[in-house]
Amino acid sequence: MDIVTLIIQLVAGAVGGNVAGAALKQYNLGTLWNSVAGIVGGGIGGQILGAIVPSLGAAAASGSLDIGSIIGQIVGGGVGGGVLMVIVGIVKQMMGGQKAQ
Repeated sequence: MDIVTLIIQLVAGAVGGNVAGAALKQYNLGTLWNSVAGIVGGGIGGQILGAIVPSLGAAAASGSLDIGSIIGQIVGGGVGGGVLMVIVGIVKQMMGGQKAQ
């Protein structure tokens, strides 16, 4: 695990969380919490993608970040951030007794 790879995943996760919040207004947590959920989801999503697609994890671990592995880390972090933000939004709605709009 390279620190640059982790930073890419976390930033992409924050962006993914905010994009998902903007796209799915009923699950929006606000900019701060969308970012927090996105950062956590980005780190987790990037790690899962690196485990599933070994070439992305191997390229990052060897220190040779090519454009393919960088794009893979951005996609993994962004999708992971968006998915976790939506999950947190759904759980928040269910606990608050609100119905989906």
